[in-house]
This record gives sequence, C-alpha cells and structure tokens, in this order.
Amino acid sequence: MSGKVLAFVRTQRVARLATIGPRQTPHNIAVCTVNVAGYIYFASAANARKVRNLRRCPNVALAFDAYTERWSHLAGAMIAGSATVIARGPVFKRIRQSLYRKYRQFPRVAPIVEDESVIVRITPTACFSWGL
Repeated sequence: MSGKVLAFVRTQRVARLATIGPRQTPHNIAVCTVNVAGYIYFASAANARKVRNLRRCPNVALAFDAYTERWSHLAGAMIAGSATVIARGPVFKRIRQSLYRKYRQFPRVAPIVEDESVIVRITPTACFSWGL
C-alpha cells in the first residue's frame, strides 16, 4: 500500500469485507479495522459466517471509502489479500488492545474474548485506490 492509501485506511472507521461462501457466493459485511505493521486486522465472533468462510477460503477483499455528494471528491481503496484467523495468544492480545484504543465502545458493547472471538489478520496482496 502506498503512503496515501495507508494514511486513508488508518482514518476510516469501517470497511466492507468480502469473503467467499461455501457455494462460491459472495458474503459482504462491515468490519472495524486497525492497521498494524502493514497488516489489516479486525475482530469477530469465532462462529461468525465470515470466519467460517475465511477458514474455507482465505481470499478476501476490503473496501474503504469516503462518500460525499460531490462526486469529484470521492475517495477510497480496495485491498485484496489473504486472511489468517488468530484465536488466542500474544498477537491476539496486542491487536485487541489496538482495537480497544481505536474503538472505545468495544470493551463495553462487544468484548473481544479469546476462544469466543477471533482476530483476523489480512495480508494485503493487491490494492486499487481512487481520489487519494
């Protein structure tokens, strides 16, 4: 990712995650992300559909966008990558803290608990951006 894309992604509160379902059907859902050391991370319930999809097929696409009615100012990035599911351990704990810092409501509304939740790490493989 270029510096402009990285800066943009870091400011976004929500991304749309696309995974591939068991019958090769797309599944798209909003996720709250953090970017750490070139990877993109998000948390999920361990039994969520997106996690089941990722365990079968790790290929993903993430879309980040900033919409405005002034279409000449539209901006966004689509990042393709490969997902790794992390259920526990030091990386889980470190990323959970990063998510808690960025999204203050997480601990109260949707606690990220080892084995009940997972952290998903996206390793970017391709990026396309517009308006950045």
